[in-house]
Amino acid sequence: MAAAAAALASSPIVHLTASRLRLPRPTLASASACCLRGGEWRSKVVGMRALRRCEDRMRRFSIDGDGGGGGGEDGEKRSEEEKAAAGAAVEAKVGEAAEDMRSERTRSGSFSSSSSSSGTPGISNEPPFLSFSVDNIDTVKLLELLGPEKVDSADVKAIKEKLFGYTTFWLTREEPFGDLGEGVLFIGNLRGKREEIFAKLQRQLRELTGDKYNLFMVEEPNSEGEDPRGGPRVSFGLLRREVSEPGPTTLWQYVISLLLFLLTVFSCVELGIASKISSLPPEIVTYFTDPNATGPPPDMQLLLPFVESALPVAYGVLAVQLFHEVGHFLAAFPKKVKLSIPFFIPNFTLGTFGAITQFKSILPDKKTMFDISLAGPLAGAALSFSMFFVGLLLSSNPAGASDLVEVPSKLFQGSLLLGLVSRATLGYSAMHAATVAIHPLVIAGWCGLTTTAFNMLPVGCLDGGRALQGAFGKDALFGFGLTTYSLLGLGVLGGPLSLPWGLYVLICQRTPEKPCLNDVSDVGTWRRAALIVSVFLVVLTLIPLWDELAEDLGVGLVTSF
Repeated sequence: MAAAAAALASSPIVHLTASRLRLPRPTLASASACCLRGGEWRSKVVGMRALRRCEDRMRRFSIDGDGGGGGGEDGEKRSEEEKAAAGAAVEAKVGEAAEDMRSERTRSGSFSSSSSSSGTPGISNEPPFLSFSVDNIDTVKLLELLGPEKVDSADVKAIKEKLFGYTTFWLTREEPFGDLGEGVLFIGNLRGKREEIFAKLQRQLRELTGDKYNLFMVEEPNSEGEDPRGGPRVSFGLLRREVSEPGPTTLWQYVISLLLFLLTVFSCVELGIASKISSLPPEIVTYFTDPNATGPPPDMQLLLPFVESALPVAYGVLAVQLFHEVGHFLAAFPKKVKLSIPFFIPNFTLGTFGAITQFKSILPDKKTMFDISLAGPLAGAALSFSMFFVGLLLSSNPAGASDLVEVPSKLFQGSLLLGLVSRATLGYSAMHAATVAIHPLVIAGWCGLTTTAFNMLPVGCLDGGRALQGAFGKDALFGFGLTTYSLLGLGVLGGPLSLPWGLYVLICQRTPEKPCLNDVSDVGTWRRAALIVSVFLVVLTLIPLWDELAEDLGVGLVTSF
């Protein structure tokens, strides 16, 4: 009997039925081949039921002994052992067909869309091989396959049992955490001082899982009130380290940084040449300044003698930006925070927009974010103002008249603060003229202060935006960001430079910085006061002189109001 069952299992009829299951993808033809005689493929549920009915019929065929007949006495006398052997053989054939279908669906890019999920959010589960997908791909499962790796359910269980408790943090519920819900947010009640509890939980997490995860202390979302001990209620978020930490700097980023730096050097030299506008060849000035100019372009070799005289201005602008970046790195070094290489952004009006410097490690707290963000602008502003003020003093000294350059006096109307300082230093008669003779350091200092002020605007991940986020939080950054975009769009800040700078921020720097590990602790009163004073000086620097004030001060020649 056993031999007969084995022969039946390997018969051509069984092979034919099983081979029909071995199809490249679940289509209407494959559904009808699976015993859906005259039926219509409507959904993956119907296909699954058809597959099960087909499997049941194959099992009955192998057990009964004929292609669909009554079976007779031989079928009734068959022992249970023979039935099990025949069923096992058919199941092997069905399993082989299912394995072929799974491999084909993997090669063709089809995905199974049905799986069981765990009750804990952000925890990875192995999706079983389930049903077909006909027309639509399950986007949720597709994101799970392509998205970041989630935390392990076993680790979450161990964390809840060994880290949290009535002496540290009493856990009440869990929610998804992270941009795509790849982590777990533990919500509950704090049982001590937040900084002490957070340090204890971080230490225990390292002992339990090593360097596998990062633990964040954040404000509890949708909290109904503050913590009884003062301050906001806190929760703890868990993310895998490879998901939460920034990636290393790649070779292509080094190449791009070098190319951008070379372009910035070129734009700074161009700024130095433009500062010699009063002595440049007339045909070149007319070609680049008159929109109605016609004729062939002038010979650019005429500019070569002016390159050497333009270097002081170029050196000054580059020195301010390099000093700015040095300030960031000096503030980050004691905190053991890694920074990326700076990506300088060229600009032919100011020499440069500044540089984009990314955090390459997670910031421990908001104080670190504030200090590193504000250190660069303070260093750059100190050097810029020194250049600007020394240049004004040299401009008022007749002994250095040979080193001075003539610039239009209306340039000083571009900044309320810098225009007032220039008027107080040079005097009314010098400023109330068509052109003003100034030292090249004035130009370098002016451009450095303007670029520093733009980088201190409280928006996105500019230095000012990071400092504001550290001092007042993301909600305040959102409100200040909308206000800043509005003022730039109206031309209130920066005058003619507002549009290109606003586009630069929207393209390169609009996204806020990621949260710190300790995203709750306050930065202190004096840091907030320093930021408020800095933003006030930024506004005074970027607001242009209006005509009435410019006429009263004698900054340029204003003929109409």
